[in-house]
Amino acid sequence: MSAGVQVHTRRTALAGAIRGLAELVRYRELVVNLVVRDLKLRYRHSVLGFLWCLLNPLLMMTVFTVVFTVMLPDNRIERYPIFILVGILAWQLHQTALMGAIHSVVANAHLVQKVYFPREVLPISVVLANTVNFLLALLVIFPIIFIEGGTLTGTLAFLPLVVLNQVIFTLGVALFLAAINVFYRDTGIIMETVIQAWFFLTPILYRIEDLLPSYARAMYILNPPASFIASYRDILYYGGMTNLDFFLRTSATSVVVLVVGYLCFRSASRHFSEAL
Repeated sequence: MSAGVQVHTRRTALAGAIRGLAELVRYRELVVNLVVRDLKLRYRHSVLGFLWCLLNPLLMMTVFTVVFTVMLPDNRIERYPIFILVGILAWQLHQTALMGAIHSVVANAHLVQKVYFPREVLPISVVLANTVNFLLALLVIFPIIFIEGGTLTGTLAFLPLVVLNQVIFTLGVALFLAAINVFYRDTGIIMETVIQAWFFLTPILYRIEDLLPSYARAMYILNPPASFIASYRDILYYGGMTNLDFFLRTSATSVVVLVVGYLCFRSASRHFSEAL
C-alpha cells in the first residue's frame, strides 16, 4: 500500500470517528434512557433497592477486616476498614462495568438488528449506570472515615478527576470487550477468570508499598486500576494529594485506551448484524 493510500485511509478513519462522536452527542437522550432503564431493572422487585450498592461493599469490608485484622492480627495497615473499603469500591466499579458491558451488544441483539442507533451507546450506558452506583456507594465511606479517626482535606475536590480518569479507562476496555464478544462468545467466560486473577494482582487487600520495588513499578505501569486505587487512597485514606506527575501519566494511558477501544468498536460494529 502506497503512502498516499495509507494517509487517505487514516484520514477516512479519523473522519468516521469524528462523525461517530457527533452522532453520540445527538443520541445522548438514548444513553440517559438506557442508564435509567439499567438502574431500574437492577433494583426491580428488590426490597432494599439501591441500598444494596451500599451494603455489598460494607459486607466485603467487614469480611476482609475480620480476616486480616482479627484472624491475622499482625496486619500492619492502620485503619484497615477505610483502606480496604476504598479499594473494594474502586474495584467494584471496574469489575461490574466491564462484566456488564461485555454482554451489552449481544443482550440487545434484537435492537441492533432492527433499529439504527450508534452501537456504542450500549456499553457506554452500562459503564455510566455502574458509575452512578459507584457514586452512591461512595457515600458510605465518609462516615466510616470519621468513625475510624480519619480526616478529609481540601484534596477531596480532586476526587471527581480520579473518578473520571477511571471511567475513561474502563469505558475503553469495555468498548473493546463488547465488540470482541459479538464474534467470540467465550469472551465473557474468559473474563470471569481474568477478573478474578486481576483482583488479586491489584493492591486491594494489601499495600503496593509492601511489594518489591520492581514489582510495584511494574504494577503501576501494567495495571492502571492499581493507579486509580492509589489515587483514591491518597485522597480518602491518607488525606493528602496524589502525585500529579503520576496521575497525568495514568490519565494519558486512560485516554489512549479509550481511543483504541472506541476505534476497534467502530470498526467491528459494521459487522454486528451479520454476527448476531
